[in-house]
Amino acid sequence: MFKFFSFCLFITASTIAFGQNAEPLIVKIDAKNKAQRIDNFGAAGAWFSEGIGKHWPTQNREQMAEWLFSKEIDKTGNPKGIGLSAWRFNIGGGTAEQGDSSKITDFRKRVESFLKPDGTYDWTKQSGYLWFTKKAKEYGVENLIAFSNTPPVQFTKNGLGYKTEKDYVSNLKQDKYADYAKFLATVLDHFDKEGLHFKYISPVNEPQWDWSHADGKAKQEGSPWKNEEVAKVVTALDSALTKTNSTSKILITEAGQLDYLYAKTGLASKQTQSFFNKNSPLQLTKLKHLPALIGGHSYFTDKGDSSRIAIRQHVADTTKKYGVEFWQTEYSMLADGYKEGKTRKIPAIDCALFLSKVIHDDLVYGNASAWQLWNSWEPGSADFDTRYYVIALNPTNKEYTDGTITATKNLWALGHYSRFIRPGMNRLNVDRNDKLTPVQIAQDVMVTAYMNDKQLVLVAINYTTENRIFKPIISNFKFANEFDEYLTTADKDVNMKFIKGKNLEAGSVLPARSIKTLVLTKQ
Repeated sequence: MFKFFSFCLFITASTIAFGQNAEPLIVKIDAKNKAQRIDNFGAAGAWFSEGIGKHWPTQNREQMAEWLFSKEIDKTGNPKGIGLSAWRFNIGGGTAEQGDSSKITDFRKRVESFLKPDGTYDWTKQSGYLWFTKKAKEYGVENLIAFSNTPPVQFTKNGLGYKTEKDYVSNLKQDKYADYAKFLATVLDHFDKEGLHFKYISPVNEPQWDWSHADGKAKQEGSPWKNEEVAKVVTALDSALTKTNSTSKILITEAGQLDYLYAKTGLASKQTQSFFNKNSPLQLTKLKHLPALIGGHSYFTDKGDSSRIAIRQHVADTTKKYGVEFWQTEYSMLADGYKEGKTRKIPAIDCALFLSKVIHDDLVYGNASAWQLWNSWEPGSADFDTRYYVIALNPTNKEYTDGTITATKNLWALGHYSRFIRPGMNRLNVDRNDKLTPVQIAQDVMVTAYMNDKQLVLVAINYTTENRIFKPIISNFKFANEFDEYLTTADKDVNMKFIKGKNLEAGSVLPARSIKTLVLTKQ
């Protein structure tokens, strides 16, 4: 109690010490000046989930689910979790049943398949993955999304869950497109009947990569897909979903980099134009189950503020031209952009701030209406280089049947968006008094605003090493005098820490290298 009390005293505007940039940042927000509608914030539960869901202590699994899915507030006003509104479930290709013959070196990245070699189904498979998916439903997660990295191995050209030839052509046998589509539709239909509805099904993943390992040492399931092959499998899946009277929608294309959505070269490039230009021979706009929606991954397009912003502006321009909604469907700090030129180990708060900046840029410049993380958990430190996960795993044996867990700063960084920016909210355009360019903003204070009929939510990222004050001036939205603030700093115990705000006209204090969310309730 004393620690929290003293911290609150420190951050009051009357006592805080400021550096050279002591001028408050004034942000004007008009509730009528709307940008895109937000659909969801989500994460994937692939890799490691099978062993955890089956074997790890129940209290650990329950805690992981609460951190990710809970929308509850504890007795001190702090969020128990980050309230994700989407959860991604990996439909496996059967490499787990192949064991070492799968030639995927890490057994934790082999995935079971519901489809048996004799054509029947075993619905006891993937029970670990399903444990978390069912927990997501119990917590009220609004969007369950199924995705597949490879067709079942009995349908692939080489009988494996990855390629052995570097030809950038699908591993699916030419005569198995309908069978693969039927398999996916059957899986969705089964879980629909069990009350577990997948709102979206994603049949291909990162089709630009070759996914080949000629030496027989693969890292995971995967297959490339030419644009022509994507169109073929999506058309087959649309037909299969129609036959089962499914209400699920097809999500394409999970592009491995955002710039493949509008440019680049190769067999899976310019994907927005290929599938949504009505004059394209591959256009898919007339399919019943395919919305005007395209997904891409922010990997490898995050290095350098200028480049990152420009790529996202190109995505927004292209998708707008063809009337398509853009979702960012996978991201972790896979490349070294998060280091921003540093050679030392990167502290957890710096990783969290960079993650927040990528989310900010995807939403503001890419106009993304959904943002989804890869991956929720992996083995690693919670203190440094938390580049791949929001929950750090510490397995206690090589069989991966037990272990401990730690929430990272990344969890709360994502939570500053996911917990209070709910499905159906609109992002609002903001106007700043400092008139900084987008590139300058990326190293300063980044502010976004979101609204529905009940609340207006502000997310502020102070990327600087100085304490700052920002003053929102809000029009066309009358709110109560008191409001809620949630703060994350480098301090171990300050993770979306609740603070009651009482005078927004005086401004809100942003400690150096921090993230803060403000929630204003309509009067």
